[in-house]
Amino acid sequence: MSGTSALVALRADVRRYAPRELLTEPALWAIAVYRLGRFTLELPRPVRLALFPVYGALHLAVSLLTGISIPKSAEIGPGLRIFHFGGIIIHPASRMGANVTMGHGVTLGVREHRDGAPVIEDDVVLSAYAQVLGGVRVGRGAKVGAMTVVLDDVPAGATVAGIPARVVGRRDRTADPAEQF
Repeated sequence: MSGTSALVALRADVRRYAPRELLTEPALWAIAVYRLGRFTLELPRPVRLALFPVYGALHLAVSLLTGISIPKSAEIGPGLRIFHFGGIIIHPASRMGANVTMGHGVTLGVREHRDGAPVIEDDVVLSAYAQVLGGVRVGRGAKVGAMTVVLDDVPAGATVAGIPARVVGRRDRTADPAEQF
């Protein structure tokens, strides 16, 4: 989940979008600003401090315009794809693996102030309005159904739905997550 440079991760993010979407997809704007914030963390402290106001202004503007809040402290692997932007909130301590796909209205947050933040492994699909709350882990290749509330760990390859989430099936973890959306 960590160790990938921000530029390499942004390239992987962009590859998950159609060429016509590169300038017209608001979700990609939010991802690009997030990657800029992560890039600043790789710079020497004086340069980072000089660039912080630029990142801060862009983050605020993009958050207000798109309804997507991705703080630079969140750890997100390459290949993030967000469909139907808006209403996306990611807790600053959240961690996501590579090739995660999200629908609109997704929240990664905590249940109580002292709870840990969610960990989302590689190739996970979080459908519209899915809520993943607390220090839970969503396993590799899992799919979280629309309007599902995840309060416990989700096994790798499982499909979960409901409030609270329960396993309703399994899927092929080798399939492209975007095709499963």
